[in-house]
Amino acid sequence: MRRVCVLGSTGSIGSQALEVIGRHGDMLSVAALAARDNVAELARQANRFRPARLSIGSPELVSQLRAELTYEPQAIGHGAGGLLQAVEGDVECVLAATDGMAGLDAVLAAVDRGLTVALANKELAVAAGELLFARARAAGAVILPVDSEHSAVFQCLAGERIEDVRQVVLTASGGPFWEHSAERMRDVTPEQALAHPTWAMGPKNTLDSATMMNKGLEIIEASRFFGLSADQLEIVVHRQSVAHAFVIFTDGSVKAQLAAPDMRIPIGYALAYPRRLPGADATKTRTAIGLGGETARLTFEPLDESRFPAVALCFRALRAGGTYPAVLSAANEEAGRAFLQGKMKFTDISALVARALDEHAGGPATLEGIRAADAWAREITRENVGRMNSLHI
Repeated sequence: MRRVCVLGSTGSIGSQALEVIGRHGDMLSVAALAARDNVAELARQANRFRPARLSIGSPELVSQLRAELTYEPQAIGHGAGGLLQAVEGDVECVLAATDGMAGLDAVLAAVDRGLTVALANKELAVAAGELLFARARAAGAVILPVDSEHSAVFQCLAGERIEDVRQVVLTASGGPFWEHSAERMRDVTPEQALAHPTWAMGPKNTLDSATMMNKGLEIIEASRFFGLSADQLEIVVHRQSVAHAFVIFTDGSVKAQLAAPDMRIPIGYALAYPRRLPGADATKTRTAIGLGGETARLTFEPLDESRFPAVALCFRALRAGGTYPAVLSAANEEAGRAFLQGKMKFTDISALVARALDEHAGGPATLEGIRAADAWAREITRENVGRMNSLHI
């Protein structure tokens, strides 16, 4: 029985993780849950799984949460301190599914304890990945990927030597605007950007998929997870979202991992690793790859960086290193929020991220440096949003 702490339990990944845990109660249990402000959903989850520790975003919400519980947990925390409490105690695996940098201290505490961390938070891997993975190696902690693409690479590398890898190719769905012209994308609305054709994700990840920033962030994640250089990483557009990654080896052999586009598959793999969860219905995957009596066609197309400049920005930040990935991540989050609030155009998101990278002075990827770069990038991006009419970008 593996005891799991879920940070970000009411979001898309956290909710799907609890579905997986609920189906496999003989193998997985919930030790702690943490959410930002969705009291009703956190209470519902807690009353079902009855974890010993809970955390909510602010002290004002603690009493509301307590009033909706049908049992008495050992501890109810709030804010950053509550996240730290959640990873303490009788926990073996921490699923990090918060947004932004909010979970950084808690995830660092988990790796310092030598716990297994199932990492679903792109921002932590991108902004603090250099620091996070170094701390994990020092403590003997294991960080497992939850993103479908990195889970695919991880599975393809099982039993292989990393020095035998020539190239890792991540696939991208292309998002909802793959066939849009650059001119048409300027008029994209927030509602259109949040309508993903394949995956069910939260608003932040869905918007990142529309700009294809998510794929660029995944390039940086792959570098951190597998110790690969920017030159060893590549993206292709694969509209069917069935083949999640390829690994090309030095002898010319290629491995790929295929599965139906269902996040519960890589979530379950990370939570149960090195075991695989039993009892899954393979019908969706068989149909997707043409084994169910239906014809399936898998296509692959090159990335058009002129329409999706976010990917090149991520390669730029990866090559620059230091605090540049933190600036990229924070500026993207602030610019995306401004777009969803109707303050600017869809195509301005990447332009504002590029401006933040241009203006950043750089620095080492220490904890203090990462925090300072994150705060600076958010502030400068908010200021630039406010000056959009005079920026001429």
